[in-house]
Amino acid sequence: MSIALEIPRLPEKIVFPPGDLLSYEPPMETYLHLQQMILLLKCLEWWWRDRSDFFAAGNLTIYYSPQQRKSEFFRGPDFFVVLGTECKPRQSWVVWQEGGQYPHVIIEILSDSTAETDRGLKKQIYQDIFRTPDYFWFDPNSFEFQGFQLVGGQYQALEANEQGCLWSQQLQLFLGLENGQLRFFTPQGKLVPTAEESALRLAQKLQEMGIDPQEF
Repeated sequence: MSIALEIPRLPEKIVFPPGDLLSYEPPMETYLHLQQMILLLKCLEWWWRDRSDFFAAGNLTIYYSPQQRKSEFFRGPDFFVVLGTECKPRQSWVVWQEGGQYPHVIIEILSDSTAETDRGLKKQIYQDIFRTPDYFWFDPNSFEFQGFQLVGGQYQALEANEQGCLWSQQLQLFLGLENGQLRFFTPQGKLVPTAEESALRLAQKLQEMGIDPQEF
């Protein structure tokens, strides 16, 4: 049985709420969940450091109806990416102030209190209302990891490659597990590093060449 999720028909004359709505998401459930969210953000922002056409955020409210009410018509994905938009700070993502754009990629980090909603209600909202092309979820405790791609208006489960990674068509990157954490991988299967990891690798290479990294 499907859940009724249609946004009510809007009146001809709409009085839009202010576009500077604040995010009202609760803190991440555990430090482990917080680490995972930050890691995804750091990796993607470093990988796309020369780009200015995307917005990535974590635990930020998405408002998606001009008839905004306190308890409905908003969601706060643990991690999401919008492509083809200005890369700038935002207090929340207000769809009607962003040209009607919804996230192209959403990742939910499962917990005991949210897993049922992430697998059910949220998945249906992301499929039927957001029309988000790529949806993933990951449990940092059990390591449950699944991904879906929107095909013909319905989410179809993605099949993992030999390394157990799932492909994000929108990001043109794989997602997979590395040391118990969800990470991005290049199309060639190489780990997408954080800025700190890149600096450490450079320092190690310099040392191997007999160069003191402190000189740089």
